[in-house]
Amino acid sequence: MRPWRNTCDGCAANGPAATNTMRGKFITVEGIEGVGKSTNIEVMRKAIEARGLNVITSREPGGTPMAEQIRGLLLEHGDEPVPDIAELLLMFAARSLHVNNVIKPALGAGSWVISDRFTDTSRAYQGAGRGFPLDDVNQIADWVHPDLQPDLTVLLDAPVNTAMQRAGKRSKPDRIETDDDDLFRRARDCTLKLAAAEPGRFAVVDASKNIAAVKADVGAIINQLLDDVLN
Repeated sequence: MRPWRNTCDGCAANGPAATNTMRGKFITVEGIEGVGKSTNIEVMRKAIEARGLNVITSREPGGTPMAEQIRGLLLEHGDEPVPDIAELLLMFAARSLHVNNVIKPALGAGSWVISDRFTDTSRAYQGAGRGFPLDDVNQIADWVHPDLQPDLTVLLDAPVNTAMQRAGKRSKPDRIETDDDDLFRRARDCTLKLAAAEPGRFAVVDASKNIAAVKADVGAIINQLLDDVLN
C-alpha cells in the first residue's frame, strides 16, 4: 500500500458532536473488474458505522431506480450495438441522477457516501479505454457535477490477468467485461496516472495480495480519514 495522507479542505471537526451539522464525506472506490471493490466497501462501511456516523453505499452506473435502468442498457448483452459515445453519455446521464438524487442530498444531511465507481471510471474506461480525449470527459464532468469531487478515492489495483481471473469466477461477464483485455490495461494505466497526479485524494492499495491483507490496508486508510475528521 502506498503511504497516503488526507489533504482535503474542511476535514477537521470539533469532535463527534459536530458531525450532525457538518457535510458528510464522499468516498469513491475504483479499480478494474475483479479487484474486490464490493468486499472492501463493506470494510469501510463497518468502520464508519463503528464511529457512530451514518453511511450509505451505492454504485455506478446505478444508485437510483432510473440510473439502474440505464445500467441495464449499458451492461446487458443486447442485439443493438452501443456506440462508444452513447456509452459515455449514458454513463454521465446515470451519474447525474445519482449525484442529484442520492449523493448530494445524503452529504448535505451529514451522511457519508461510499460509491462503487465514479467519474474516474469514465476517465479510465471511456477516456483511455475507448479513446475519448480526457479533456472532453472532464468537460462533461464539469457540467454534471461541477461542485462535487470525492474527498477520498481508494484505488484497488491488480494486474489485469489476476483481476480478470478473479472476475471470471465471480459471475457471468457483462457487456463491458467481455471486452478485450487491452481495454482493461488502458483503464488500469490511466487510473494509476490519475492517482499519481492527485496523491492527496487517491489511496492506492495492492489488491493482488490476499484478501485479509487488502482488508487491513483499506481499514487503515478509512480509519486514518476518520481520525482526521473526528479528532
